[in-house]
Amino acid sequence: MSPPEPRPRRSSPWPARAAGVRGDAGDRAPGGAGRPRPGAAGRPRPGAAGRPRPGSEGRGLPGAADRPWPGARATAARQDAARRAELERGVRFRTLFLVIMGVLLAVAATDVLLGTVGLLQEISPRPLTAAERARYAAQDVARRWNALPPGKVFPEQVEYVGLTRVKQVARRVGVAAAAPCTSVVDAPVATALRRHGCRVMLRATYVDQSSAFVATVGVAVLPDEETRVDTAADLPVDDRVGVRPVSFAGTPADAFGAAQRQRTGWAGAGPYIVFSAAGYTDGRTRESVPTEEILHSELWPFAQSVAGRVGHVLAAPPEIPRCTKGNAC
Repeated sequence: MSPPEPRPRRSSPWPARAAGVRGDAGDRAPGGAGRPRPGAAGRPRPGAAGRPRPGSEGRGLPGAADRPWPGARATAARQDAARRAELERGVRFRTLFLVIMGVLLAVAATDVLLGTVGLLQEISPRPLTAAERARYAAQDVARRWNALPPGKVFPEQVEYVGLTRVKQVARRVGVAAAAPCTSVVDAPVATALRRHGCRVMLRATYVDQSSAFVATVGVAVLPDEETRVDTAADLPVDDRVGVRPVSFAGTPADAFGAAQRQRTGWAGAGPYIVFSAAGYTDGRTRESVPTEEILHSELWPFAQSVAGRVGHVLAAPPEIPRCTKGNAC
């Protein structure tokens, strides 16, 4: 009887493992080659928990990178709060800067606008106000004594009406140089003129149509009309003192001096006081002529008429333009 043929071995679907070699689980059951120990799979070895394998640094558990480090939330909150505070501070600074710049621009624009309006008002013709008209007239009158030529201030001929109501003509015989006020008047008058700041005295001498009477007219120039009123209030009330006569050699007035004055007087005209002193061309003194003769002669009307004409030339109201650029507005 032949021995039985050995049964062919069925190949295992699992790969063969050498005896004594660890499997994937790392342990073998006693007496069982290649079979894992019951319950060994999925159970970590003692002491392996919590120790990372060499080379595994930086690799955490799944989802560990998504969990913030303890205290990170507070730090992030502080950083966000700091960023918001800085942003709000920047917004406030920018708002303040914009407000300041807006105010400055508004002020500058207002100044430019007002300046433009003022310039247009100055260069554009417009009607003169009442104050401007009064100022124009006062300035024109105040400068006439210096702006007008001597022949205009003291006309060469002056018409006047005598006691008989007949027109007479007075003739100018000479014009004196301008002189300090106090040097050509009597002492009581000089005191008042000095106190109120009299600037200068202008004088001229006239004779009547018959060459029987002679008169010197003097113009005291004061700073303004108000000062002239105050000065006139301080003048002495005495017809023996006033402006001193001016004589001119070779004329009917060559013998006219202070002793020959028969009457003196003055009248106000704007910022001017117009003095007059009258006498006879024959050299008679005041004491030698009876008072009645002086009062009833044409001596004083002649002197007053000439002084009045001079005062009118100096203080007549000027022609005032209606507008700042003339008469066209």
